[in-house]
Amino acid sequence: MQEDRVNHVANGSNHRVKLPDGTLLPRLGQGTWFVGDSPANKRQEIDALRTGVELGMTLIDTAEMYGDGRSELLVGEAVEEIRDQVFLVSKVYPHNAGTSRITRSCEESLKRLRTDRLDLYLLHWRGSIPFSETVEGMERLVAQGKILRWGVSNLDTADMKELFALTRGTHCVTNQVLYHLGSRGIEYDLLPWLKERHVPIMAYCPLAQAGSLRRGLVEHETVRAVARRHDITPFQLLLAWSIRSGDVIAIPKSSSIDHVKDNAAADQVELTEEDLAQLDKAFPKPTRKVHLDIV
Repeated sequence: MQEDRVNHVANGSNHRVKLPDGTLLPRLGQGTWFVGDSPANKRQEIDALRTGVELGMTLIDTAEMYGDGRSELLVGEAVEEIRDQVFLVSKVYPHNAGTSRITRSCEESLKRLRTDRLDLYLLHWRGSIPFSETVEGMERLVAQGKILRWGVSNLDTADMKELFALTRGTHCVTNQVLYHLGSRGIEYDLLPWLKERHVPIMAYCPLAQAGSLRRGLVEHETVRAVARRHDITPFQLLLAWSIRSGDVIAIPKSSSIDHVKDNAAADQVELTEEDLAQLDKAFPKPTRKVHLDIV
């Protein structure tokens, strides 16, 4: 049954996040930005994705933009034989999100991914096409069975309010945004607004692209001290922090089996109030509106 397909849960873990339609997902998934770009890494990347699924990281996120479809091609090969174990997410370019193009874009993604449906389809970011037209296109794809649900990415609070003012705009099940310890702007207004409506976020770049998005993040003494206390790496700490609330799904990218195993282990880390207080002091919560970070 379709319902059985979508209730993917991390193996042996109660750490699940609920979508508005009741679907339960592991709070750790797998991102694939830059995955599939190098033919020399193909086997390693496929093995990494499959290992992640075995470890309970059954949500795999990709996009038509990633490598001009190369990421979807690799993901399609990786999951073809285990499709029903995977919650598959892809994203449509803004310029393809109108009623005249969205069906074709979706069908091309499905072909590259070797599947007949997407579990979740996202508007990659806001473009010039009105939300009303994108919603109409998304709803048509749901009716056709090409996608099971839809959401958005890189939308700030004002954008979400505009979307939800549409009758069927409330069918949006998630907003995928950049979120990590060094980029907490969404905590001021966007995250609380979504929480009130029981819409979880998907956090991309939860490791700040190996720390490159925030200078000194991984090397910070507080990060290293808390990590040592739990006998984990700073990267595992950053990942554990990003999913601490229970209503965030993080999608770190990994291209090796060892990296995937490290990521999966972060799901078992329980940060204490003292840990969180120390991290808050080192990287404070926002006290005013901050422009949405996008990479």
